[in-house]
Amino acid sequence: MAKSIMIVDDSASLRQVVGIALKGAGYDVLEACDGKDALGKLDGRKLHLIISDVNMPNMDGITFLKAAKQLPAYKFTPVIMLTTESGDAKKSEGQMAGAKAWVVKPFQPAQMLAAVSKLVLP
Repeated sequence: MAKSIMIVDDSASLRQVVGIALKGAGYDVLEACDGKDALGKLDGRKLHLIISDVNMPNMDGITFLKAAKQLPAYKFTPVIMLTTESGDAKKSEGQMAGAKAWVVKPFQPAQMLAAVSKLVLP
């Protein structure tokens, strides 16, 4: 059965690019347009990974990450932050919130898939 990954980003085109790369690698993809939308979709179904932007309207990625980690079903779900933020302060804030990897935009799909394959175990 395919592994499920949620992409959380306010950019539809970025969700599409990441989605195409993930689907091409055999993953099922669920999309959300911001942290608030993503939290609403965390309904207990198994997610093997969440890829989230940091800067989004309604609820930013780090606030979303902290909220998701409070939910028992997603406490141990690995999260990759995919963002334009490359500063150490933001990175450590993300790590403290529970992010497992930090990928800076623009990115190569192969770079993203390499990070995904390290966190989504077979």
